[in-house]
Parts: sequence; C-alpha cells; structure tokens
Amino acid sequence: MKNLTIGKMTRLNKIIRTSCIVFCVFAFAKAYSQGTDLFRAEYTYFPQSNSDNSFRRFRTFVNVPLKVGEASYLVPYLEYRNVEYLVKDNFRATDFGSDRYESFQVALGYTFPMKNNWRFGSRTGVLVASNFDEGKARSDDYFFVGSVYFIKNEKKREDGGKPWQLVVGVQYSTTAGRPFPLPYLNYYRELNESWSFTLGAPKMNLKYRFNEKNDVQLYARLDGFYANIQNDQPTTRGVAEDVSMTVAMFGPGYQHNFTKHISAYIYAGYTFINDIRLRDDNGDDVVTLNDTNTFYSRIGIKFKI
Repeated sequence: MKNLTIGKMTRLNKIIRTSCIVFCVFAFAKAYSQGTDLFRAEYTYFPQSNSDNSFRRFRTFVNVPLKVGEASYLVPYLEYRNVEYLVKDNFRATDFGSDRYESFQVALGYTFPMKNNWRFGSRTGVLVASNFDEGKARSDDYFFVGSVYFIKNEKKREDGGKPWQLVVGVQYSTTAGRPFPLPYLNYYRELNESWSFTLGAPKMNLKYRFNEKNDVQLYARLDGFYANIQNDQPTTRGVAEDVSMTVAMFGPGYQHNFTKHISAYIYAGYTFINDIRLRDDNGDDVVTLNDTNTFYSRIGIKFKI
C-alpha cells in the first residue's frame, strides 16, 4: 500500500511538472495582442524564502514594424536577458557553480488583416540560452520558437458596445521538451471607461484607470526562464544539463503614463508556484533548487504604439 501511494504521488508530481512546463511556455509567448510594445527594459528581483539564494534578471527587447502592404507588416524582433541566480544553499548533491545565464532571441513576425476585424499574426525565431561557461555558444544552446495567432479586434466599436479583443492560436518551443504545439487563448474586455479585465496566459488582471496618466491593477501572471548548462553538472541523482524556473504569482501593479507612448510600471507580489530546478537531458528533475513561495518584484519602462 505504501509503494502504491508513493507511485501515485510520483505520477501526480509529473503531472504538476508538465503543467508548469506548459505554463512556462505561455509565459514566454509573445502574442500580437501584447505585441504593441516597440521597446521595453525591465528589472526583476525576488529573494528566496528560507534560503540564501536569490534571483535577478534584466530583460530588454525591441520590435521593428516594417510596412510591406496595406496594414501588413514584417516585424523583426530582438530580445536579450541577463539572469543572475545566486545558489548559496548546500544541496549535498552537487557543487553547483553557475550563477550567470544569458539568452539572445532573434525572430521575425508577420501580420496582415483579414475580414470582419480579424488579423493573422505569426513569429518564428531562434533562441540561444546558456551559462556560456566556455565563452561561446554550443549546438545544445540553440532552441527554436514559433507561433501562429488569429486576433479578433473590437477595441474601436462604432455601435457603442464595450470594446474587447480575442486571441487564439498555437505556439511551439523546443525549450519545453514536448514535440507538439500548445494552444493559446487570451481575452480582453473593457467594462467602462475606468475598469477592464484580461483572462488567459501569461497574465490575468483586473485594471482600474484613474485618468490618462495613472492606473492600478490586481494581477496573476506566469514568469520563468530556461537555459542550457555547458559543462554538465554531475549530481548524486544524475547529470544536470539545464536549469529551469517556473513561477506564478499574484499581487498589485501600478503604471504611470508619461505620454501616450511612454510608460513606467512597477509590480509587487507573492508567488504561489516557485519551481526552480536542475534537469537532465530527458527533462527529469535532478535537483530542486527552491520551491518555497516568496516575494516578487518587477520594475520597467516601455515605449508602445
């Protein structure tokens, strides 16, 4: 009976880990509905509860819309992430020395209008993510990312109805370790001039707009990172070949709009999923670095259409 219970718990843990991987892919999705930002730079920090570990990340990206037809665009995309994950705890399973990770993504998007306020959007690209201990990228540092979306935009209604927008699509990333595309769904609706909400992933929120300059929100969102480990780390449970983090949190956020196109924002929150682990080449956990929920913060500036 004890072995049967352990087996059930193991299967449950695998289901939870798979769900977290799916959610993590959503967290890195860049749907057209959230692609109105032409430039963003932000800094994320959250300490680890009951631990001496800490996580810091700088992220910046730029979209460059190039008009190729009437309301049709090619959109080159560049992104850079610098992650410092300090591992100071003694896990007894490994002398884990890597604490700096970088990722570079180059992608090309394409979008064109369809009938009845529908729009098609797609993006394909290459992601390079690693600790780069050897000073250069290797073949297992490269990953493919791709997505296809259909967007129904009813934000500028002439019939007096409440503005809304729906995004449906699929996305694929080899960082998820699953050989099939994953569905995507996002729904936005304005309730009145002050209140609006968003349902879906990687973010859900309920927003209140004070005026053109200031708004606040309650949110729940997903975040994370993935990187290859060059010079694989041997442990008592196997060889650690990559590091993966999946985080889900909730809390308040605030945004100040300096102009119609330039905004600064700050989010605070507390995680309800905090899954940071080393994995082997099969995607199985080797060492859990931290799974204790903790405080989360993010601050940034953006330029949008």
